[in-house]
Amino acid sequence: MATHEGHRARMRQQLKTSGMDSLSDVQVLEVLLYYAYARVDTNPVAHALLERFGSLDAVLEAPQEELLKVPGVGESAARLIALIPQLERRHLLSRSRQQTYLTTTAGCGRYLVPFFHGEQEEVVYLLCLDAKCKVIDCIQVHRGGVNVAGVSVRNIVKAALGCNATSVVLAHNHPAGIALPSPEDLETTLILKQAFDAVGVVLADHIVVADDDFVSLRDDGIFD
Repeated sequence: MATHEGHRARMRQQLKTSGMDSLSDVQVLEVLLYYAYARVDTNPVAHALLERFGSLDAVLEAPQEELLKVPGVGESAARLIALIPQLERRHLLSRSRQQTYLTTTAGCGRYLVPFFHGEQEEVVYLLCLDAKCKVIDCIQVHRGGVNVAGVSVRNIVKAALGCNATSVVLAHNHPAGIALPSPEDLETTLILKQAFDAVGVVLADHIVVADDDFVSLRDDGIFD
């Protein structure tokens, strides 16, 4: 048995007996890459990835084209690494969607946070609810900055009417910041509120998400 094959066996045994938390970040990447490379020693590649991107989360969130620039990383490895955050997003969304009635700000925030998992740019979602606050749908209505010039008020209102929503919650993310509303966020919120009022749909809240944190503009008193 080759040296790296014996090392693989030991790593797999450690993972089996002690779990993922017993591994260092480089070991986590090393084991992950076993599934892209059947017989290659993946330890140097794992080290190269961490040296290039600086942390495990940065590796997992890196674009495939950037991963391919790392020595030893081929197409299959880049695709495998890129799948991890996408899979985690689907996992979080699946778990979130089991909550079908949203009657509080906190409930809406927890429901919406997974929709932004792994996003590297601003995205806007519209959460549509019926008269009993049951979730009808959560629709992506815009990609890009939240400002009056960029967001189509007409398309957002049309999405709510298409769902026959009684009330809606607007949500967007701050990928590189903190969950605090900007002046543009406030201006867009007030304009959308007027547009929804005109068609008899309640804009119940606007939630700003950053990582696993969120802020409710309703809780901040903007709707008052």
